[in-house]
Amino acid sequence: MTTTFLVFLALGAAAGGFINGLTGTGTALFSLGFYLMILPPMTAVAMVSLLSVLAGIQGLWIVRSDIKANKSKLLRFLIPGLLGVPLGILLLDSINAQTLRIGIGLLLIVYGGYFSFRTALPSITKATPKIDSCVGLIGGVLGGLASVSGALPVIWLSMRPWTKGQIRAVLQTFNMFVLSATTTLLFFKGAFDATAIKALVIVIPIGLIASQLGIFVFKRLSDNLFRRVLIGLSLLMGAGILLHALS
Repeated sequence: MTTTFLVFLALGAAAGGFINGLTGTGTALFSLGFYLMILPPMTAVAMVSLLSVLAGIQGLWIVRSDIKANKSKLLRFLIPGLLGVPLGILLLDSINAQTLRIGIGLLLIVYGGYFSFRTALPSITKATPKIDSCVGLIGGVLGGLASVSGALPVIWLSMRPWTKGQIRAVLQTFNMFVLSATTTLLFFKGAFDATAIKALVIVIPIGLIASQLGIFVFKRLSDNLFRRVLIGLSLLMGAGILLHALS
């Protein structure tokens, strides 16, 4: 491994781990760009997926009480989301995933850009179980179809005036299950070759330490500030998806 290779591995792990620890999502947004410069696409995606899952375990631990207290909220998103993943894969041959990514990127930019610079946060207070399930289902479909499962849940959950623990309990658990399925499928496709295994020896410890730093910051955010962080992340996710799709 060259010095450049090692530096890109470390930067991707540190950036992805930190944002995962901070928000419970967004690992690919901050890691994948580094890894695609030094690794084949399938290997890069596999490594990011595994890092997301491992870093996510730490994030789930800090909101374990919120997960137990909000099982009904979580299941409304999670069960339809898992059903949506294979549906998205089935749609790969009939829908242009690249065009879809561009549309999602633009949606995230418009939403994140609009609310990032407003004093009042969006607020949907009433219970919306049917909409929650639809968001979970579409998120799963988008995960299988275009690898952007977290885009719609981030937008929807940032509109809910829930505590940061409630939001993270749903968002991170949703991402963990979807990405665990992705990691498993990529494993059986042979994505974790000898190069990936050697790289993971460096990536995993750096990513886990960076995730702890993100969790440290998360614990000190107010509920409203955490929602603002998610809205800002929407803007960054949209820009990242759009740039990747257009390039």
